[in-house]
Amino acid sequence: QVQLVESGGGMVQPGGSLRLSCAASGFTFSNYALRWYRQAPGKERELVATITSTGDNAIYSDSVKGRFTISRDNAKNTVYLQMNSLKPEDTAVYYCHAWYLAYRYWGQGTQVTVSS
Repeated sequence: QVQLVESGGGMVQPGGSLRLSCAASGFTFSNYALRWYRQAPGKERELVATITSTGDNAIYSDSVKGRFTISRDNAKNTVYLQMNSLKPEDTAVYYCHAWYLAYRYWGQGTQVTVSS
């Protein structure tokens, strides 16, 4: 059974940091590129960051570049999103996504709220 389980969300003040984790099971994790998306209320889902299967390359949206870092540990079947200098506009549900050939898997999402 394929599972992607996000954790690490919560409420944080502007300027603060959070680290999201996404633990995977049920598929060959090291074959898959991984992505973090987010969706704010009333907005479309937005691609935030992508990391290749080997972890040697990462791409970020302009809105998070320089503040967020995506990483992965293929030995632990886990992908991370380190989020620094958080802003109120980063408030959203964050989803991890795994992609390989025709295979696509989504996690259930974790809420991140940035507010004073």
